[in-house]
Amino acid sequence: MSDQPARWTQATVYPDMWADPNDDPRNSEGASPDGELATLDDFLTNYRMTLRMKCEGLTPEQLARRSVPPSTMSLLGLLRHLAEVERDWRNWITDGEPLPKLYGKRDADFTGAVADQSVVDAAYADLECEQAATDATLAEHPDLGARVGREDIAVRELLVHRIEEYARHCGHADLLRECVDGRVGQ
Repeated sequence: MSDQPARWTQATVYPDMWADPNDDPRNSEGASPDGELATLDDFLTNYRMTLRMKCEGLTPEQLARRSVPPSTMSLLGLLRHLAEVERDWRNWITDGEPLPKLYGKRDADFTGAVADQSVVDAAYADLECEQAATDATLAEHPDLGARVGREDIAVRELLVHRIEEYARHCGHADLLRECVDGRVGQ
């Protein structure tokens, strides 16, 4: 008997998918968004949703389960990490004093990801709050070529970097979720 979970999916029409297309909230009917900003926002929204889907239905213990030693990576750690980097990105594009780290010292986003429901609830709340705050700050700069903040970063560069960060961590989340309960898919 192995302690490795068997591979499975909820999809029935396409068994290699996370969910059947009709049940997948990321699938949209109709034309793709018009314009570069709308397209970038659409990709970011879908990656954010993918990360949440990969974490759905798990207990605090499962969310906090680490990948392989010596890594501290877990699904809960990814939620906390992305809240932290949303705050960092907002610090890049503002002229004021930087906001402090959410979780304190370096790597505390991962090392503090413990199997406690209050930590899980806080991680989701922090992520939602930091995403909304960064989105609101970026909405003040609709010109993708504008350079903003102390870092003098182009808005386009920041948006693409956000998509890249979420996409990379969704790949991690795929593997972490499969290790937790065997669920696989897109």
